Amino acid sequence: MRAIKPGQIAVFISLLTVILLLGIGSTALLARGLPPSDFRGVALVLLAVLLIYLSAFLVYRLFLLALPLREGEVAENSRDELVANVNILFYLLLFNSLIRTYFIPVPLQRLIYLALGARLGTNTYSAGVLLDPPLTYIGSNTIIGHDAVIFAHVIEGARLELKAVHIGNTVTIGAKAVVMAGVQIGDNAIVSTGAVVTKDTQIAAGEVWGGVPARRLKAAQ
Repeated sequence: MRAIKPGQIAVFISLLTVILLLGIGSTALLARGLPPSDFRGVALVLLAVLLIYLSAFLVYRLFLLALPLREGEVAENSRDELVANVNILFYLLLFNSLIRTYFIPVPLQRLIYLALGARLGTNTYSAGVLLDPPLTYIGSNTIIGHDAVIFAHVIEGARLELKAVHIGNTVTIGAKAVVMAGVQIGDNAIVSTGAVVTKDTQIAAGEVWGGVPARRLKAAQ
């Protein structure tokens, strides 16, 4: 794994400073309208946390709008490495605590993933973890089981590559399953509990896959 370079850290710190200024400044403005009470301090802290995260979503999406994550191998010291590593810092320091908690209800998690750039169809929910929302495309009526993990990056020593994951409509990803970068899953397919779908695997519509590594257990009917 490559080290994150000082310049990339500096870019993230600059963005984090903007986030904190927006969040804390908005809290200060709204605090003027709160009446004095025993719970005013608690309310202000909760309000500040909420506004800081809302500001983080906004700044993160604007950053990716200006410098989008691009699929393919990430060359060292390139523009793509800067974007990829700033993206990693956002998740390690801000968003990881949101997407890995058990305290946020699944419907609210859907909104968080949408805010982070995931493409989710109607009535699609994840009780698992989407590690790379901007490179995750999921159709409608699909369910991601408890503690399943979907990611769109490949780290092999110093090599870094980004590959989007595409999952179709009415797909079931079982609990604790792992779906790796570059995987494509067709409509109505099923990935069994605990399966590990290795990178670049293509699962056709209606198939059932399971095992470690995952293999086809049942063909489409």
